[in-house]
Amino acid sequence: MLPPELQPRAFRPYISSSASAPSFATTSSSYNGDQNPNPSPTSSSYYGGTASRSRRPTSSMKNSRLSPSSFVHNARIAVALVPSAAFLLDLGGAPVVATLIVGLMVAYILDSLNFKSGSFFAVWFSLIAAQITFFVSSSLHYTFNYVSLTLLAALTCALANFLIGVWISLQFKWMQMEYPAIVLALERLLFACVPLIASALFTWATVSAVGMTNAAYYVMVFNCIFYWLYSIPRVSSFKVKQEMSYHGGEVPDDSFILGQLESCVHTLSLLFFPLLFHVASHYLVMFSSSAAVCDLFLLFFIPFLFQLYASTRGALWWVTKNEHQLQSIRFVNGAVALVVVVVCLEVRVVFHSFGRYIHVPPPLNYLLVTVTMLGGAVAAGTYAAGMVSDAFSSLVFTALAIVVSAAGAIVVGFPILFLPLPSIAGYYLARFFTKKSLSSYSAFVVLGSLMVAWFVMHNYWDLNIWIAGMSLKSFCKLIVGSVILAMAVPGLAVLPPQFRFLTEAGLISHALLLCYIENNFFSYSNVYFYGLDDDVMYPSYMVLMTTIAGLAIVRRLSVDHRIGSKAVWVLICLYSSKLSMLFMASKAVLWVSAVLLLAVSPPLLLYKDKSKSASKMKPWQGYAHAAVVALSVWFCRETIFEALQWWNGRPPSDGLLLGSCILLTGLACVPIVALHFSHVMAAKRYLVLVVATGLLFILMQPPIPLAWTYHSDLIRSARQSADDISIYGFMASKPTWPSWLLIASILLTLAGVTSVIPIKYIVELRTFYAIAVGVALGIYISAEYFLQAAILHALIIVTMVCTTVFVVFTHLPSASSTKLLPWVFALIVALFPVTYLLEGQVRINKSWLGESGDEDMAEEDSKIATLLAVEGARTSLLGLYAAVFMLIALEIKFELASLMREKFAERGGLRHSQSGQSSTATVPPRLRFMKQRRASTMPTFTIKRMAAEGAWMPAVGNVATVMCFAICLILNMHLTGGSNRAIFFLAPILLLLNQDSDFFAGFGDKQRYFPVTLAISAYLVLTALYSIWEDVWHGDAGWGVDIGGPDWIFAVKNLALLILTFPSHILFNRFVWSYTKQADSRPLLTIPLNLPSVVMTDIIKIKILGLLGVIYSLAQYLISRQQYLSGMKYI
Repeated sequence: MLPPELQPRAFRPYISSSASAPSFATTSSSYNGDQNPNPSPTSSSYYGGTASRSRRPTSSMKNSRLSPSSFVHNARIAVALVPSAAFLLDLGGAPVVATLIVGLMVAYILDSLNFKSGSFFAVWFSLIAAQITFFVSSSLHYTFNYVSLTLLAALTCALANFLIGVWISLQFKWMQMEYPAIVLALERLLFACVPLIASALFTWATVSAVGMTNAAYYVMVFNCIFYWLYSIPRVSSFKVKQEMSYHGGEVPDDSFILGQLESCVHTLSLLFFPLLFHVASHYLVMFSSSAAVCDLFLLFFIPFLFQLYASTRGALWWVTKNEHQLQSIRFVNGAVALVVVVVCLEVRVVFHSFGRYIHVPPPLNYLLVTVTMLGGAVAAGTYAAGMVSDAFSSLVFTALAIVVSAAGAIVVGFPILFLPLPSIAGYYLARFFTKKSLSSYSAFVVLGSLMVAWFVMHNYWDLNIWIAGMSLKSFCKLIVGSVILAMAVPGLAVLPPQFRFLTEAGLISHALLLCYIENNFFSYSNVYFYGLDDDVMYPSYMVLMTTIAGLAIVRRLSVDHRIGSKAVWVLICLYSSKLSMLFMASKAVLWVSAVLLLAVSPPLLLYKDKSKSASKMKPWQGYAHAAVVALSVWFCRETIFEALQWWNGRPPSDGLLLGSCILLTGLACVPIVALHFSHVMAAKRYLVLVVATGLLFILMQPPIPLAWTYHSDLIRSARQSADDISIYGFMASKPTWPSWLLIASILLTLAGVTSVIPIKYIVELRTFYAIAVGVALGIYISAEYFLQAAILHALIIVTMVCTTVFVVFTHLPSASSTKLLPWVFALIVALFPVTYLLEGQVRINKSWLGESGDEDMAEEDSKIATLLAVEGARTSLLGLYAAVFMLIALEIKFELASLMREKFAERGGLRHSQSGQSSTATVPPRLRFMKQRRASTMPTFTIKRMAAEGAWMPAVGNVATVMCFAICLILNMHLTGGSNRAIFFLAPILLLLNQDSDFFAGFGDKQRYFPVTLAISAYLVLTALYSIWEDVWHGDAGWGVDIGGPDWIFAVKNLALLILTFPSHILFNRFVWSYTKQADSRPLLTIPLNLPSVVMTDIIKIKILGLLGVIYSLAQYLISRQQYLSGMKYI
């Protein structure tokens, strides 16, 4: 039946109109409840009482019928489009991913600059470019043998990409406000096309993984899932809330996302597409056997039954809204479909796979199996439809249950003498359903257990074989116990609440038995059957199906309050741990996963009371849970070792194993801190340190003493196997002890930043902290990169100590640090040339003086090796000092920016205080808290103090920025030979420049982008001039013939083309400096001047300058236009 909000009314005065046509309300009723995109029977805002709530004037209804809001169906759409997008990215490969990343970065930048329309078009251009790249780079034409299939697959991928773009478009609020009709059309298009395209892509991915044999059934399953998600009537996200209250809360038809045409197409696709797909792919064998013919009927009638069930949720609203007619449709068509499905399942499944258990000769076997299956299906269907409601129907239901039980017993060979037992069991089962008698169900469980035990002993008990590492008799005992528990749980679930523990014990025992059986079968199936037979003993989909069924039962019982939260926690962990078997071939992985889940999940599953604002977990409970997590991770280290070995393809090192354990412990403690101790800053800080420690151990993999790691037999045998020794021998590993110093430095830095070490409050501790970090970094850099230059170790250590002291005391100044820091920076600058020159001279002198051989060739080789080593060491030193100056510039920029923000905040508070309010009340709470904390904790820079003692900061920051930029340019020349692309990555360093009174007096925050654009233009111009000079004066003899003219023609032509690019660059740099609006025509007029440089030049740098000139002119025009439009809106 239809949900209450979709129920028809006898009289409907509302006249539906098109979503794109203007319409006006004819009633003054309004909807005051929250908008619910998925109306449910429990939503009171959809009933008649809603219309009698508060009234609004009729004039308020004359607005647009579209309500701008967020798209509330994002989760529903993501179920289909996110996996589809991942599949398309996997097909396209790295080129598609790179294209999307670049395009989405451009869209993000435009969105951050408030170019909403530009961001919108950038997203679409990114998707179009990615689709073109997909067609070029993907291997679709190699995958399919037919051109038609290739074109169909390409069209499907393009449509999926288009739907992703439509989904992204719905996230733009300005689209909803400016183009309401388009937004409604896009939403309808999304819901109309997603189930068709997503089912095709999901089937494609599944067939690629498991094969084409049962592809039509995969299509059927995905069609049913997406039909349920998108074809059940849903209310649009963008309809005004007043429409919900029309006619007593009934939702009008045009408020649904899909119309009658789309719903009809979805129904036809659900019913006929799996069948047509099977016919197209198996047309040669579809009539070859009775099982093949049954496939045709099943592929039509199973979706038909699903459609009839979905009609109870309003899926057939487009056919009729008369509930009596819908009930008749469901009853008649459901009966026919049920008969066909049952008969086909007999042929396709029962007689095909379980024929050995049928002990009745034909044709009686067909009759009894049909009676059993069809009678059971009819009984279950009538009971589920609520048709067993009076005495007569109960009598028929009971008689049918007795007949079905007796027929089933005869089919499996139950002795005729004991035939009353299954009949009595069927009677008691029917009595339980009709009378809810617990004693009747107990009798059914006893009798059913006897029948199951007889069946197992009759068919398997005498077989002396081993399956999955255990004897068949042991396995039979487990199966019988599992079945008895499964039959007993429904009866236990109806017991009074005081006996709820029996239900919980039965469910947990059954889950443990199921985990044990599946673990043995699935773990041993590869050993005994993989590669020997096409049929696997226990397939993966069975693990997945039992897991989903178990979780669904647990959820249902939890909703009905049949089991408690602790049982839900244990059951969820047990059922979820089974999924780990699908990823790792280890016998212990299931139990290890269960232990880890039981240790990690209590903060998520056992403390669900959100009514309290304080922590639901006490401190001692938090410590206890954290300790349990750590012990569980250490207990499961062998499985973690196997997982790392499976991932890397080789045994992990001790550092990687220990780091993975620490990282897993930290991540497992995140729910504890995030959900229960989010107000405790110390917990967050220590958690950050634990996670960082694990990551550093994983990345650095330091050497671990043997006493720190307990090597089990598994780890020891994996570390040194006989094959490794025979092939590689005993290999000496590179000493990695300096990595401990880097780990210590990073952890000390994090401890200082998070205030775990109180360096903010104790100056002496701050000093020792800075020196310790500098010494550790200096020794690490010296030992890792400058092993053969021992004399430089002291200079490098001094440099790093000075750097850390400068950074720490700039961020946390003391009383006298502002006077000493400029001298510290001067020492760093002085050490740079000394270290650079001393490195080469000392090593060259040692090599030259120590050379005593008489062979000239050996001497020359030694000198060349020494020169190469010197060049490499000097390049490393340049990189080190570039990083040092970059760090100093960043720190000074951060401090100056913080001071300016505080200055503006103080001005705002002063302005409010001068308006007549008290100073205490007008200062913003955040600023007042900052002042109180600063006054009570530590000294820091202020505006007045900076003017008196810290005036050197802008100048020092500028010197550090310029030196970093210059060193990076030198490194670019040494490493890449002067790459043209490098300037676009190096020029943003100049954003760290500050306004000072010495070097950059007129430079301010308004001109912060001017150095970047000027550096790019100047670098390209100078390198272009150098390239012209180099090609003219140092070219080869045949150069004039290659370009078709003498040298001076080449020089004049390229110089002229270079000069043509100057106007655009000059205008744009002036604009970036002043940001004053100029005439719109001037930037556009300079665009044609750049085109000859792009087309005719022989030098790539001039071509880049021409392209930049076009981009600069367009950007200047767009920015000026945006400023103009913003000003007009403000006016």
